[in-house]
Amino acid sequence: MHLASHQQEQMYRKSNQSDLTPEKFELPFEGKLSSENRWVIMAELIPWSEFEEEYAENFSEKMGAIAKPFRMALGALIIKEKLGISEA
Repeated sequence: MHLASHQQEQMYRKSNQSDLTPEKFELPFEGKLSSENRWVIMAELIPWSEFEEEYAENFSEKMGAIAKPFRMALGALIIKEKLGISEA
């Protein structure tokens, strides 16, 4: 199988979001995230790259829609649980 076509079929694509630090995160109107923000503090405690490796192993390379990035998926779940928000 040709490498380019194999890459198009992957159902999970690793992102560079794991390397995103609060200093590098850009907000509209040139704002910056505070290092004291509770979500920033929590994000710094999570070994994103390590967990992303395990997350990526759960997806087929041939079936299904492309999965959301790990950081987005776990971040959304953490926010949902911390804020007590339901999925309905």
